[in-house]
Amino acid sequence: MTYSSSTQEHETKLRRFVGHVAVITGAAKGIGRACAVRFAQEGAHVACLDVHDTGNAEAVETCRRYGADAISVHCDVTKLEDIQRAVDEVMRRWGRIDILVAAAGIYTGGLLTEVSVEQWQRVIDINLTGVFLCNKVIAPLMAGCCGGSIINISSMSGKTSWPGTHEYSASKSGVIGLTHSVAMEMAPYGVTVNAVCPGNTRTELVMQAALKNAPREGLTPEEWLARRANDCPMKRLAEPWEIAGLCAFLASEDARYITGQAIEIDGGMVLT
Repeated sequence: MTYSSSTQEHETKLRRFVGHVAVITGAAKGIGRACAVRFAQEGAHVACLDVHDTGNAEAVETCRRYGADAISVHCDVTKLEDIQRAVDEVMRRWGRIDILVAAAGIYTGGLLTEVSVEQWQRVIDINLTGVFLCNKVIAPLMAGCCGGSIINISSMSGKTSWPGTHEYSASKSGVIGLTHSVAMEMAPYGVTVNAVCPGNTRTELVMQAALKNAPREGLTPEEWLARRANDCPMKRLAEPWEIAGLCAFLASEDARYITGQAIEIDGGMVLT
């Protein structure tokens, strides 16, 4: 099974973020990487935060090819001290943060009787508590400066669910609830806060879901992905750059009156 299209960069000629600073968690791969590259293409300085140092460094090199200043920072989003250290490094380098994309996340999967307490807690720690901690540290900096945009990556699984996604769906539903609250708190300061809810996207995370769930349905991973694509009204999976495009819009001046939303970008899946 190949995923080459998920690593291809989608070119844009927009330059909406020249001089701005974007912090991206989970930047080493998938949607986080696509967001880092998109903001670099549009002129932003980019801080790539991830625990996967090699992939993170590769994302930085790609960002720099577009002329952007970019740095790689090792960061475990479950640790407040890691996030604070990363933010301190960003502030020393650029003196501001205009955009946060909280994209770090994992998928494990398993039927209710199979999910251990440790597995549940790990997913909640990364997917939900990690988003909370990033918002907690960065939102006040935006409020005390010149506003900004926070984009928390949720999922269509935060709005609907399927068997075997208990901990993942719970974490992504929590991201939506957190986003609503932070949006209301930050609105008076000109900080917009929104959740993006992707459908099945051609990433390593969805590949992991295929490997986990396909045998339960008597399918190969390729067949499972084909079924997920066929279930979608648009009859395909999303590409990471499509999710990044929505994130860039939400961070732009065109979206300054949009806050507290959980926006599906799923090809119509939740509707069906």
